[in-house]
Amino acid sequence: MLQSFNSTNSSMELSSSLTHFSKKLSDISFSSSLSPFPLQLYPQPSKPKNLRVLAVAVGPSQELPRNSPQRLLKELAHRKKATAPRKKVPPKRFILKPPLDDKKLTERFLNSPQLSLKQFPLLSSCLPSSKLNTADNTWIDEYLLEAKQALGYPLEKSDELGDDNPAKQFDTLLYLAFQHPSCDRTNARHVRSAHSRLWFLGQYVLELALAEFFLQRYPRESPGPMRERVFGLIGKRNLPNWIKAASLQNLIFPYDDMDKLIRKDREPPVKSVFWALFGAIYLCFGMPEVYRVLFEVFGMDPEAEDCQPRLRRQLEDVDYVSVEFEGNKLSWQDVATYKPPEDALFARPRLFRACVPPGMHRFRGNIWDYDSKPQVMQILGYPLAVNDRIPEITEARNIELGLGLQLCFMHPSKYKFEHPRFCFERLEYVGQKIQDLVMAERLLMKHLDAPGRWLQEKHRRVLMNKFCGRYLREKYLHRFIIYSEQVQDAYENNRRLRNPATTAVQQALHGLSYTVYGKPDVRRLMFEVFDFEQIQPKSV
Repeated sequence: MLQSFNSTNSSMELSSSLTHFSKKLSDISFSSSLSPFPLQLYPQPSKPKNLRVLAVAVGPSQELPRNSPQRLLKELAHRKKATAPRKKVPPKRFILKPPLDDKKLTERFLNSPQLSLKQFPLLSSCLPSSKLNTADNTWIDEYLLEAKQALGYPLEKSDELGDDNPAKQFDTLLYLAFQHPSCDRTNARHVRSAHSRLWFLGQYVLELALAEFFLQRYPRESPGPMRERVFGLIGKRNLPNWIKAASLQNLIFPYDDMDKLIRKDREPPVKSVFWALFGAIYLCFGMPEVYRVLFEVFGMDPEAEDCQPRLRRQLEDVDYVSVEFEGNKLSWQDVATYKPPEDALFARPRLFRACVPPGMHRFRGNIWDYDSKPQVMQILGYPLAVNDRIPEITEARNIELGLGLQLCFMHPSKYKFEHPRFCFERLEYVGQKIQDLVMAERLLMKHLDAPGRWLQEKHRRVLMNKFCGRYLREKYLHRFIIYSEQVQDAYENNRRLRNPATTAVQQALHGLSYTVYGKPDVRRLMFEVFDFEQIQPKSV
C-alpha cells in the first residue's frame, strides 16, 4: 500500500499536512484491513498534537480500481438491493393451526346447533356451527323487526314456538340471510359459512318453484320460453328492483345508497341475500310461502313486459290439455294453495298432467309398451308398493306410470314437429330442477362444516351433463330411447350426438318420479339406482 502513495496518477492526490511529524518510519502504521481510508495514522500518545488529514479524492467520472475496497463495498450494497423482497406474512386466518384434540372436537360438535334438531336434519344442517354471540344478538335486536315487517311475518320472537315447529329457527336463519360477504359480520366464521350454505340452497329452491309455476301456468309452452321467463324474473340484473320494492335495501346496504352503487358492488350482495332469504323461508315454511313472498312481497308479475320470452317460431299444438288447464291460466295462489285430493293417483297430480299430455293414451299397447317397458320398470324398481284404498287406483297409477316412462324415452325427433308435447322436454325441465335441489340437500346434510362455495363446486362436478348420461348408459337404458329413423342412423355411430339425449332422458326420469311418487323417489333413483355419488361397490 506504500506504493500507492508514490503513484504518479494525476487524478488522485494525497494531501497531508502534519505538524511536528515524527522522523521515525516505525511511528507510522499502515493498516491492511478493508476500511474506508486505506491510510491510518497513530500519533504518539505522549505528544497530543493537532492532526489534519485530507482523504483521497476520487473524481466522479473516474471508475474505482478493480481491487479497490470501496468498489467491493459498493457492489455488495448493490447486490443487497437487487435481491427479491421478503415474502409478505400471510393473514392470521390462513396460518395453519394444530388440530383440536379428540375431546375438544367432540365437545364442539355436540354443542353445535347443527346437531340439535333430530326431527329436521336439513334445517339443522343449515344452522350456524356455533351459537350466536353478543354481536349477532345486537344485529337481531336492531334490525330483525324491520326485516320481518317488510316480509309480512309476525313480530313476535320465533323462539317461543314449539320444538316440533321448524319456524322456531326462523329468527336465526333470517339474521344469517342478511349477512352477505360484504357486510361487517362476515368475518365471523359461523356467520359467513351459514350464510353461504343458505344461498347455496336458496338458488335451487327458486328455480324449482318457478319451473313448477310456469309449467302449470303455460301447459302448451316448451321449456325454452319458460327458462327465459324465469331469467327475466330472478336474473341478477332484476334482483335489486325486487329488493327495493320490498324496502329491504337499507338492511343490505346500511351505509350506502343502493341506486348510486355501480353494478359490481350492488348485484353480488343483493343476489346473495335474495337466494339466502328463500333458503331460510323454504326451510321454515315450505314451498307455498316461497310463492307468497315472491309474488306478494316482492311484487313479481309473470305478465310484465321485461320478463316475456323473445318471439320465435311456434309449432302448432293440436293436442288436448288436461281439463283443469283448458282456457284457464293459473295464478300463483292456485299453485301455492293446491292440495291434491285424498284419492289422487300421484303425489303431484296437476304437475303430472301439465307434463304428460292426455293424448299419450294412444300409445298404450304399442311395441315399446310390450317389449321395452317391462325391462325399464324392472331396472328402475317400478312400480313402487303403495297402500291404496281401492285396487283400481293402483292399476290406474301403474298405467299412467307406463305412459310417463314411454314419454321419458321419446326423443323430440320422433313426434315433436307434428305433436310438440309428445317428447320428454317438459319432464326433463322439471327433472333437472328437482335433481339440483335433491343433490343440494344431500350435500348440505353430508358436509356440515363445508362453506357454500365448496358445496357449489361439488354440486356442479357431480351433476355435470356428461355424468348424468353416463349413469343412464351404465344401466343400459339408452337402448330404449325412441328416435326417428333419420336420427337413429346418425346417432348410432356418433357418441357426441347421442350422449346429450341420454342426459335428457335421465333428467326426465327424475321429473316423472317427482310427479308420480314425490321427492323421496327422486332420492331413491339418484342415490340407490343410479349411484350419483359413486359410492356403491362396483361389480368386477
